[in-house]
Amino acid sequence: MFITFEGIEGSGKTTQLNRLAATLRERGKNVVLTKEPGGTPLADRIRAILLDSGSVIDPVAELFLFAASRRQNVMEVIRPAIARGDVVLCDRFTDSTLAYQGFGRLLTLDRLRALNDWATDSTRPDVVLIFDLAEELGLTRARSRNEEAAADEGRFELEDLRFHRRVREGYLALAAAEPRRYAVISAEGTADEVYARMMDVLESRLR
Repeated sequence: MFITFEGIEGSGKTTQLNRLAATLRERGKNVVLTKEPGGTPLADRIRAILLDSGSVIDPVAELFLFAASRRQNVMEVIRPAIARGDVVLCDRFTDSTLAYQGFGRLLTLDRLRALNDWATDSTRPDVVLIFDLAEELGLTRARSRNEEAAADEGRFELEDLRFHRRVREGYLALAAAEPRRYAVISAEGTADEVYARMMDVLESRLR
């Protein structure tokens, strides 16, 4: 089982990923956690470039860096774990490219889909959880989080509100086009409330 966690900045998806991992392990499942960009030593170095607020990156170069990081993660972590029968939980995956570089940066979606397929050998999640939140609230949360973090990973939070609105609208458009694979979960409220919504979705999808 391969489940990915998506959403705008500050949507709380990482918190819910870690909570789900703990729940599944309590139920006796072997769980592998990974993230994008990152997940391997090489991909983590690429992550440092991509998310550093001081990095100035051409949109197409940005796209290729994400694809390179993703390829390493798929080949070293995700595909082997799926082959072993583990549950794989990934913090962002190919849908982030469609939402951020496609809807956000306005790059051509068909090209992005082709690149995603090439980079992943057409590896696709069984379930995509999209944590939906008003972009103003998400940015406020994300910027507060970054002020407390040791590492500088705030490059995308520097984008204007229009960019983040396009990203959010992109996620919702992807979910509307393929409702069997995507689930939109309201990220409003407390972490416990969001967790309960997520578990309701997963219990029904995986029953």
